[in-house]
Amino acid sequence: MQSRRDFIRNAAMLTGAAGFAAGMPESVRKAFAIAPEPGTTWLDAEHIVILMQENRSFDHALGTLQGVRGFNDPRAIRQANGNSIFLQTSADGDTYAPWRLDIKDTKITWMGSIPHSRDSQVDAWNMGHHNAWIDAKKSHNTDYTGVPITMGHYTREDLPFYYALADAFTVCDQSYCGVMSSTTPNRSIFWTGTIRDQQNTHSSVYMRNQEFPSGKLKWKTYPERLNEADIDWKIYQNELGLADMEPEAHEWLGNLGNMTESFAAYNVHMSDASMQKIQSRIDATKSEITELQKTAAAASMNDDKKAEIEEKQAHVTALETQLKKGSGGLANLPPKQQELHRRAYVTNAGDPDFHTLETISFEEGGNTVKMKVPKGDVFHQFRSDVDNGKLPTISWLSPPGKFSDHPSHPWYGAWYVSEVVDILTKNPEVWKKTIFILTYDENDGYFDHAPSFVAADPQNKATGGASGGIDTGLEYSYAPDEIAQAVPKTEARSGPIGLGFRIPTIVASPWSRGGWVNSQVFDHSSTLQLLEEYVQGKFGKTVQESNISEFRRAICGNLTSVFRPADNTQSTLPFLDRDKHVESIQRAQNKVIPSNYKKLTAEQIETYNKSPRSVANASRQEPGTRPACALPYEMYCEGDVNIESKTFVLAMKAGDNVHGTRSAGAPFNVYLRNTAHTSGASPRGANNQKMFVATYAVKAGDTMREGYPLQLFADGKYDIDVHGPNGFYRAFRGDSASSPVVVRCVYDRRVKGLTGDVAAKVKNVSDKVLTVVVADNSYGTGKQAKELAAGEEASILVDSSKAHGWYDFTVQVKGLSASMQYAGRVETGKSSVTDPVMGGSVA
Repeated sequence: MQSRRDFIRNAAMLTGAAGFAAGMPESVRKAFAIAPEPGTTWLDAEHIVILMQENRSFDHALGTLQGVRGFNDPRAIRQANGNSIFLQTSADGDTYAPWRLDIKDTKITWMGSIPHSRDSQVDAWNMGHHNAWIDAKKSHNTDYTGVPITMGHYTREDLPFYYALADAFTVCDQSYCGVMSSTTPNRSIFWTGTIRDQQNTHSSVYMRNQEFPSGKLKWKTYPERLNEADIDWKIYQNELGLADMEPEAHEWLGNLGNMTESFAAYNVHMSDASMQKIQSRIDATKSEITELQKTAAAASMNDDKKAEIEEKQAHVTALETQLKKGSGGLANLPPKQQELHRRAYVTNAGDPDFHTLETISFEEGGNTVKMKVPKGDVFHQFRSDVDNGKLPTISWLSPPGKFSDHPSHPWYGAWYVSEVVDILTKNPEVWKKTIFILTYDENDGYFDHAPSFVAADPQNKATGGASGGIDTGLEYSYAPDEIAQAVPKTEARSGPIGLGFRIPTIVASPWSRGGWVNSQVFDHSSTLQLLEEYVQGKFGKTVQESNISEFRRAICGNLTSVFRPADNTQSTLPFLDRDKHVESIQRAQNKVIPSNYKKLTAEQIETYNKSPRSVANASRQEPGTRPACALPYEMYCEGDVNIESKTFVLAMKAGDNVHGTRSAGAPFNVYLRNTAHTSGASPRGANNQKMFVATYAVKAGDTMREGYPLQLFADGKYDIDVHGPNGFYRAFRGDSASSPVVVRCVYDRRVKGLTGDVAAKVKNVSDKVLTVVVADNSYGTGKQAKELAAGEEASILVDSSKAHGWYDFTVQVKGLSASMQYAGRVETGKSSVTDPVMGGSVA
């Protein structure tokens, strides 16, 4: 097994995070090579193991990975000023594109976090314009404030282990954090489905880390529901977060993220760690009293000294009372409450060194370097349970801070993740029956180009809406309410609770292997929804998380689309050759501040907007495509001018005919361009002029219609972009005159189900002969022209078979400027491949 001493040896040998990872891909190869039982499905799993790491955005970690919606995204949104969303501009007018952070030849992994508090996240989102990252995410360290760290990203060379894991299993590239805020609120969604103490709009919203007290919150968590249903579960950590340790020891030996410590039902105050902490405080205070008494005896006992001693003695009495109540108190609780506590706080107390650090040394450049590391095995109990056949049905891992991937620590986390895989694959019979989910709580302050699908403000119709039965107010928060909860006025923000920004999620299992990409929208509640499905399907028990809002259930999937029935086919994995790096973490600490970013000139900005790949050193993805999961989407969006009401009417639909009960609801982000004026909250500078952003959540089987007054647009010339999941895109451009043709994009049904082709269904509603042109924009299907007599209707087929169901075409009447653009992928219910345009397979 990979012991703590193996970790120490690697620490001395290998470079930073990349080095730790570079030595570990054998664990991934072993996991992939273990053949599942043919014909089994994910419901045949006996174990689900879940690990949430810390603070990395998708683009930052995996934006250059082959096949995902990363830096080659051909349908990334345009900002109000016309720039690609990849070009972020500061209030001072400086523009930056994404740039590589070299993890081994710069000190980036030692430069700490950048802002990711509620206020900075909402400010970067900027009312949906998604264009204020440079200003909102400046490092608090004055040495780095001039470095646009937020736009920095890593590559396979930097993070080989994570890329290898994605190569072997399934990466989710539309996975979002649950809350537009920091760590603890996102973990609250992950464990409980909510950040509200009650599921109504008058309840308190817990939006910031410091708002989660120890052991006081009352709403129900999902592990409690599992406990009530007698489903076997555990939460593994080396030690509790409240344990009494020195700061450095706590970073190596505590846990980061076990949310149950905030909830009263778990009685964390009765834990051994709590009792030991109280006893330490009692001992320390008694020592302080003794010293005060000695000092007072040597001089004269004045009133101030007496008062100070009496105050400390009262404190000791209160602590001793607290200790007496907690010590042995667990045994007095009902059995179910005792069980809840013990399952939530599975520590490594069985390892005599679980509270101990030791010093190791190694040579670097002729010098001896010393560092402290854990002496014990931070996986002691998890490893023991796996080895002895005691791994529960559902388990969560909560790592120490140093192994959490949090940017405030050097990136040691690859070792931790790889060790989880090593432990699970030691016995192939265990791995054949296990699902391992790796995800992240939030993005830290790192930029991601895919705008969030958020809840609309129910008090402002201009921000969008949702299908009937969805109360977006449950997913919205207002600054006055935050101020009433003691949030400083300068930090209070009105804005959506979620979804937050994209984060990496990888699902490793016998039913998700092969280097696939899944592009269904997920968030932190999706893991809970998966557990609901699993418990129902496996045990016939209904264990629902009632805290999950209808908004989230409508647009966030339950992860089941990740899985495929197992067979013994060995996929060809896109592993790339990579050198093992031999520089150490300590050496990286003394490297230079990364500086290979550039302020773009006006000419470079223009070139980037026209063709990002033609710009020298522009961030881009690895070439090629990957297998893509079948998704339960059937999305439609059409638009027409209504002369009578003087509006442009948009119809957004999430169909349920193709996929039946599996059909997913869909979110749509609508960008209204060329607007005549702005209204509502003042936008940030000129870049926000001439565009409104609205967002919609549409239930499966429903159609939402929204009318936009033509007077909203300058000179009545509408310019509307609509973005949905997995590259779904519609664009409508024209003027206030009604179109002489009615156009609909339909999915071809020449056989049972969908063929994967699309068709432009057009009808000439004028009294003249017209020529309709359907022109491909991306996939090489050419241009078609169809002459239509007055009143004639036709269907113009767009063959997308060579592009695996991907399409991108514009419909226009010859001689007129109005146009409609349709792009996306046809979801036939069968697997496909990722976007060939992103992979460079088509020009």
